[in-house]
Amino acid sequence: MAESGNGDVASVQNKQSGRLPNFLQSVNLKYVKLGYHYLISHLLTLFLIPVMAVILVEAAQTKPEDVYELWLHLRYNLICVITCLVFMVLGSTFYVMTRPRPVYLVDYACYRPPSHLQVPFQYCLKLSRAFGNLDDSSIEFQHKILERSGLGEQTCLPETVHCVPPQPASMAAAREETEQVMFGALDTLFSNTSVKPKDIGILVVNSSVFSPTPSLSAMIVNRYKLRGNIRSFNLGGMGCSAGVIAVDLAKDLLQVHRNTYAIVVSTENITWTAYRGHKKSMLISNCLFRVGGAALLLSNKSVDRRRAKYKLVHVVRTHRGADDKAFKCVYQEQDEVGKMGVSLSKDLMAIAGEALKINITTLGPLVLPISEQLLFFTTLVAKKLFNAKIKPYIPDFKLAFEHFCIHAGGRGVIDELEKNLQLLPVHVEASRMTLHRFGNTSSSSIWYELAYIEAKGRMRKNDRVWQIGFGSGFKCNSAVWVALRNVKPSSKGAWEDCIDRYPVQTVLA
Repeated sequence: MAESGNGDVASVQNKQSGRLPNFLQSVNLKYVKLGYHYLISHLLTLFLIPVMAVILVEAAQTKPEDVYELWLHLRYNLICVITCLVFMVLGSTFYVMTRPRPVYLVDYACYRPPSHLQVPFQYCLKLSRAFGNLDDSSIEFQHKILERSGLGEQTCLPETVHCVPPQPASMAAAREETEQVMFGALDTLFSNTSVKPKDIGILVVNSSVFSPTPSLSAMIVNRYKLRGNIRSFNLGGMGCSAGVIAVDLAKDLLQVHRNTYAIVVSTENITWTAYRGHKKSMLISNCLFRVGGAALLLSNKSVDRRRAKYKLVHVVRTHRGADDKAFKCVYQEQDEVGKMGVSLSKDLMAIAGEALKINITTLGPLVLPISEQLLFFTTLVAKKLFNAKIKPYIPDFKLAFEHFCIHAGGRGVIDELEKNLQLLPVHVEASRMTLHRFGNTSSSSIWYELAYIEAKGRMRKNDRVWQIGFGSGFKCNSAVWVALRNVKPSSKGAWEDCIDRYPVQTVLA
């Protein structure tokens, strides 16, 4: 009541004095910034309005005699007119023939492990003690990592890891895990899209550390009896960002081969990569990585635009392998007693930040509105010329994207990107929930996140999606998609029957 009274008094005083209120104190400056962005983004339109008005006024004042004189002038210059028309037709034809072909994401499917493969923390630690014959110090270290990781109690490990006493890693067991994941995702994909395996012209499979002979792509060809002239590729050793690399390769192939479908399969293998030693930098991967995989159906057919979910807009890839620290920050090696594992460096977060900085420097001009680019450029020039203490302007990527799919590598990765990109909790919700429910599924995690956004009913037509992947090498890769329609939740999605089981507030906290 006191506040209301004070407001009434201020209003009466303003009326009595005949003055306007002090807008500098009452106006929220964020709306000033939004107005600036709108003005700059629509500057061309705002400029064309008066120009068109002038043209219409002049046309309305044109007399029939003026039109006749213009016709006489054009008739005497008929050769020039025809020449211009020919060049226009040739130029249009050349543009149509050489422009990049649109690539559509018809649909995708994420593998959902059966519930009997779930590993609550205590059970996971029990398996670790038996699996690696670990001492109390190593178990306590893993316990702390699990508590801080952002993983929940329902992430899954493969069947072979559940065996007590543990079984030694074998090629047969590793093949069995990979087949379950890849074929599970592909069966769902073919069922949802009604596309026949014989219609697939391009196949790209990525898996970092498990690369058997015959290859994983050959396993898929054999299982689904794909045609003999299929262009198949198997990407190995490229880390958690390989999913975006596989999409980029499929995109380039679809530019060359007309009227065809491409399948991209992103997976990883836990059986083959699980570490059985005591070195702490290698034990971290045992705590974070879990079973998962995704299969995508891409198309360059114009008829598929109607049923496709998304259109691929940009792919930006950044490689920091020339730097020794970056090259070795995620490194597969043997420990002192010869046991194989993946070592994670303490410099990993700093290196990932540098890679992201380079990546968004390339991506920014492609996706940011001109208003943000002007602010960034002005701040950069001012910093160079006048004052080195001026803070560089951080572009607002929320103006370029409605949805963010950040690789669910761990809570620290998500926290750092949320902070550095100045995102809101809702923008990283899909990443946190995916990490909590499925764990780090390597290159396929960005697809579980997209499935979460769809399951929540948040994807609307023309919404833009930014997928960010980090991987060994060291690499940071981005893919940008635009939704072609309001995307409804899939009846056979990874989040089916469980989207409302997890308290979002608890996970985000």
